[in-house]
Order: sequence, then structure tokens, then C-alpha cells
Amino acid sequence: MLIFDMDGTLIDSNGIWRQVDEAFLAKRGYPYTREYYEGVAHTIFPMAAKFTKAYCHLEESEEEIMAEWMQMAGDAYAVRVPIKPGVREYLDRCRAAGERMIVLTSSVPEHCRAALGRLGLTEYFERILFAHDLGMDKKDPETFRHAAALMGVTPEDCTMYDDSVAACRAAREAGMQVVGVYDAFFHVSWPEMQQVCHRVIRSFEELL
Repeated sequence: MLIFDMDGTLIDSNGIWRQVDEAFLAKRGYPYTREYYEGVAHTIFPMAAKFTKAYCHLEESEEEIMAEWMQMAGDAYAVRVPIKPGVREYLDRCRAAGERMIVLTSSVPEHCRAALGRLGLTEYFERILFAHDLGMDKKDPETFRHAAALMGVTPEDCTMYDDSVAACRAAREAGMQVVGVYDAFFHVSWPEMQQVCHRVIRSFEELL
């Protein structure tokens, strides 16, 4: 089974959240730091909000923080986020080969459905699993074991495609084959990604 992350892997959306994070922090007098990036990147919304509340010593509730993020992100997923090069062609090839495919994402379900639907990608996937709904973090190997079990396969039967080095490490620890996908917004993690993954690609075009 092939398991795909969404943000930064299938679609070019990480820039949206970098802009949101920078604007949110600047409004409160904080710089965007590596520490903050590591605390919120590729993490489900509630955990990112909890981290942000503590990091910035905010009086706002975690629900208010998440609502502000949603407002700042606006309709980007439904209107302008593009598919990454080679993705559709690779999915076509995998479907033609009879591969089972799912999405496992930390993205907000509303955003994920909007983007995949607009880009015509939903039809490729047997199921979309949201870390948010599972109440699990993709930095935890148990998330990947649980996803495999939900699909009736073992982790050893799965290949994960992801642009997060933390998620790639967790998937590998769970027993999956891991393909690291380059994303420019996380270029600082690329050397580590090359060490963690079984294979790395800068674009899905390399797999065609």
C-alpha cells in the first residue's frame, strides 16, 4: 500500500502556513524561529495551538488561536494551492498498476477535502486518514502502525511519501519503507532527510 502525506508532498501548500506563522508571531512581537517551526510543523492543529499558546505566553484559548489561523489561511486551499510537479502522472501510473493508495495527513480536514477535490485527486485514494480525527501525531510511530491496521495491512507492506523528516523517521520506525519528498520551505531538513529515508526525491517526476 502507498501512503501519501498531503501538504508539501502532493500539493505545494507549506508556504501558506509559513506566511500564517510569520504574521501571527510578528503581530505578537515574536520572530519565526527554528524552535517554533519544529514545534508546529506537520503537527495537528490542536497540538500546534497548545505549543503556540505556551511558546508565546498567550491569554487566548487554543480554540481562539486555531480560529485565527483558519481565518488567516482563508480560502487558499479551495482556490489557489497547486499540485506539485509529477504527482498526477505518478498517481495515474500507480493506479494503473493496481496499487492501493491512501492519504495520511496532519492537515485540517476542511482544507484537505477542499484542495484534493478542486485538484481532482480525491478519486485516486481509497481513504483519507486525518491525524486530527485519529487524535494522533505523525511524529509518533504508533500513528503509522494504526493507519496500516485500519487498512488491513502491516507496516512492512506500506511505502510512505512525506516531506517531514519527523514523519519519515516515525514511519520508518514503524516498519514502513519511506520516500522523502523535497519541499523548499523545509530545505534545512534535507540533509537529515537523506539519512533517515530509504529514498529521497526532489520531485515525483523522478519516479516517472
